[in-house]
Amino acid sequence: MTARVVLTGASGFIGSAVLRRLTGQDADVRVLARRDLPLPAGVEQVHADLARPGTLTGACSGARVLVHAASHIGSDEQLCTRVNDLGTDALMREAERAGVERIVSLSTTAVYGRGPHRGAAVGDLEPAPGSPASRSRLAGEAHALRHGALVLRTGLVTGAGDRWVVPALAELVRRVPGHWRGGRAELSMIDVNDLARLVTTAALATTGPSGSGDPARGVRHAVHPEPVRNRDLLGRLAQLGVLPPVRGELTWRECQDLLEAHPGRVGERQLRLLAFDHHYATDVWQACRSAPGEGPLAALGEAAPWYRAHLARTASS
Repeated sequence: MTARVVLTGASGFIGSAVLRRLTGQDADVRVLARRDLPLPAGVEQVHADLARPGTLTGACSGARVLVHAASHIGSDEQLCTRVNDLGTDALMREAERAGVERIVSLSTTAVYGRGPHRGAAVGDLEPAPGSPASRSRLAGEAHALRHGALVLRTGLVTGAGDRWVVPALAELVRRVPGHWRGGRAELSMIDVNDLARLVTTAALATTGPSGSGDPARGVRHAVHPEPVRNRDLLGRLAQLGVLPPVRGELTWRECQDLLEAHPGRVGERQLRLLAFDHHYATDVWQACRSAPGEGPLAALGEAAPWYRAHLARTASS
């Protein structure tokens, strides 16, 4: 039976990958968006805005599945609260009114705050979000969980369309040239296409009984099972011509001094995330009966042309 799926965030990096995956499955997709989007044939669009809960009325009518991939990741505390917290609450209430059977909601491991974190499973760490975006997304998780959702906390997401992870690395290797803390940090990552495959598999799974016995409910880490060493990540990107080769090693104090001496867009919080261990245990692939794939380093080859073009454009602007 064809499942009607409501999708938020279809214009974003992750949401657009999920949309591409859903349209290749036996799914009838309805996108919620604030403005008109160029959508594949057969995809319905409803104008709705998470920051204006009244626009969500009827948005989930007739749907069996909700995939919530929209969020505001800026620094505006009020807007983050309106979209990620209050908007998610309104959306989940609308899904309940419509009788939606399965909800998959995207979140982030950033809700754990400042690391290092080494192999922690869900429940091992007390969330300590350090930004308006991560605080409000943690609040949004609570609304989704009350309605029986599968909440996927993603790590670093890479692939064509990534405007944060690799662009931040590109800026930092210029401002702080060298292997930060020897490049030993291990990071939880996932390729965007593997994430989209995981989300779609979970969304279209046969609905099981509610409660803790359902493997596709509750909080899971949406990361590849094998963490990536920072030195290997930078080496792979240099091999692909995305970044220049990195040479030498820097202590953390040297990293901080160079970062301060060469101001830019990326701050110490982001550098710390990349220079210290931030990796998490996951059982999501077994729970959703899906294979994790070769991993984000292998997938970078396909994304490399996009990264090279994007970094060239941003460098010239």
